[in-house]
Amino acid sequence: MKTELEPQDIEAIAQRVLELLKPHLSNNANPEDNVIFDVPGLSKYLNVSHKWIYERTQFKEMPYLKVKGLLRFRKKDINKWLASHNVPAINTPERILRAVK
Repeated sequence: MKTELEPQDIEAIAQRVLELLKPHLSNNANPEDNVIFDVPGLSKYLNVSHKWIYERTQFKEMPYLKVKGLLRFRKKDINKWLASHNVPAINTPERILRAVK
């Protein structure tokens, strides 16, 4: 049995497939977020010591994974954690300049 489709039917099918796949494709829009660091890699990324990272994980202060007993860190989780520690500026430049004078 052979089926022939009109070009507009093929286009409609392609559009529907695209609609269905688009949400799944956009979840991985930034492949850099899928990076997984080990302790030396995270240490370099954050510009901190290995000891500092071990201390944060010991007291469960930062997100981490344990894979076969080894610490691993998802970049997207670390970036969210960093954003949650953001301290907004409350002093205007005028106040700072007055304090310096």
